[in-house]
Amino acid sequence: MARGNRKIVPESRQVLQQWKYEIAAEFGLPVGYGAAGAGADTEFAGELGAIGSGQSSAGGWGLLTSRENGSVGGEITKRLIAHAERNFIL
Repeated sequence: MARGNRKIVPESRQVLQQWKYEIAAEFGLPVGYGAAGAGADTEFAGELGAIGSGQSSAGGWGLLTSRENGSVGGEITKRLIAHAERNFIL
């Protein structure tokens, strides 16, 4: 049985997309609209997130290896956990 990728907080979709492109830029991965993210740094990651929809016609995420895509997802998970730990109050 397949799991859905339904967001518990739908408003978080935009922030997660931006994080995805920021992390990819930090890792030096060529993603974005027409692989515009190639060689970009985190200074322009916000623009990459706004331009790239995750489904660029020139490949984008589909040209990356599973390991590269997984490293971006893993980093998002680490940052979400760190954020939750910082804001956790008993």
